[in-house]
Amino acid sequence: MGDVMVQLRILPESVDVNLKDLRVAITASIEKLCTINEVKEEEIGFGLSALLFSVIVPDEEGKIDSVENAISSVKNVSQVDTRDVTLI
Repeated sequence: MGDVMVQLRILPESVDVNLKDLRVAITASIEKLCTINEVKEEEIGFGLSALLFSVIVPDEEGKIDSVENAISSVKNVSQVDTRDVTLI
C-alpha cells in the first residue's frame, strides 16, 4: 500500500469568517493525521471563498474519513468536500 493525495474543499460558515484563522485551526486539527501538501484560497462568489487543502494520507481504510471528520469539527467550518483522490 502506498499513499494517496486528497484534495479537499472547505467552506466557511459565512463571509465574515477570517480564512487565515480558519486555515490555522484546520492545520492544527489535521497535522497529526496527514501531511499537508498545499493550501489555496478559491473564490466562490458573493464575497465567499473556500480553502483548498491538498493532503497526503496512507492508503488505508478510514484515513480520509478521519481527516474530513477532524476538519468538520473545527469551529466556523460549514462543509468539507473531497474533490479528488490520487494514488501517489
